[in-house]
Amino acid sequence: MKEEAMAVITARAFNQDASAAKRSAATEPLIITDRGEPSFVLLTYAEYERLTGGRRSIIDLLRQDGDDDGDVTFPRVQIVAKAIDL
Repeated sequence: MKEEAMAVITARAFNQDASAAKRSAATEPLIITDRGEPSFVLLTYAEYERLTGGRRSIIDLLRQDGDDDGDVTFPRVQIVAKAIDL
């Protein structure tokens, strides 16, 4: 199986021209290197969702930044003391 080359950019070049990096990442994932070593990958959100299967993290599930008021009703717990037989 032939391995495809991915686009690579240095962290310095990324910092100098983030727009060019975004344009490149729009067509394929972009590897960002730091001191010659891969450190990050920039990809579109659609590609991210495809790779993760659309799974949401617990952080996403608990986030309260939408229109949902987040009200949750929990059933009341009855705790009954039992007599101890010594």
